[in-house]
Amino acid sequence: MGTFTKVVLASICVAYLAVKWTAPSFNAESLRGARVLVTGASTGIGEQMAYHYARFGAQIVITARRENVLQQVAEKCMNLGAQKALYIAADMGSDSEPGKVIDFALEKLGGLDYLVLNHIGPSPFTMWDGDVEHTRWLMKVNFFSYVQMAWKALPSLEQNKGSLVVVSSLLGKMPSPFVAPYTSTKFALNGFFGALRHELAMKSSNVSISICTLGLIDTESAMEKVRGVTKVPAYPATDAALNIIITGATRQSELFYPWFTYIVALSKDWFPPVTDYIIQNSYNYSP
Repeated sequence: MGTFTKVVLASICVAYLAVKWTAPSFNAESLRGARVLVTGASTGIGEQMAYHYARFGAQIVITARRENVLQQVAEKCMNLGAQKALYIAADMGSDSEPGKVIDFALEKLGGLDYLVLNHIGPSPFTMWDGDVEHTRWLMKVNFFSYVQMAWKALPSLEQNKGSLVVVSSLLGKMPSPFVAPYTSTKFALNGFFGALRHELAMKSSNVSISICTLGLIDTESAMEKVRGVTKVPAYPATDAALNIIITGATRQSELFYPWFTYIVALSKDWFPPVTDYIIQNSYNYSP
């Protein structure tokens, strides 16, 4: 690695750490009684977020497709200290159900302080085989339902100086093989909510938008796909969930977790040939 490259990387690290150190401090008490809707909350990061919010004493509505699992998560949330823990099963690929989830949360909680959009649809970890219909469906689940729910919740979030938290991925900033449909949905999320954040700021809106860029997280669904295929390290879902919550509560515009995902995202533009080489050689694949 040349001297110039080392200097650039060191400067990036210093800049990132400086931003982290000057970030607003997190007050856990600010979440006591907060009215929160978390999507994709039956497993993985969403489930862990529900438990963290419960420990902070929030009022929670959770949603996912499997009602029986949601019931179990809601019961555990109550045991952990949630003031309320309600659930509603919903299919985010439906035209109407994402809106019904917002209506349910507004009715049961009397408004929203936090809308945490986290759900994703299942997608194969393989080279794209031309399945346009799956890509269209996944875009509906992973992107259009986010837009639909955000729009319906904005009036309440505006009234309550609320926060909109969007869980995205490093794959929404740099494309990677075997996940073409998925990465396209995350690029769409970053573009839409990045633009919406500017528009809200220009209107002096009360609503903050936090876009959370995650690396590989050790959820069961993710590890089933990549185990033995990639050498990329996985990080704990419970830590990712807590960092997402803190980012939303402190109204920060972005989260990169783990921290080095920030540098990886920048490397795509600074050193594209090197980044492409690393990506293409980080998988155990032979034609």
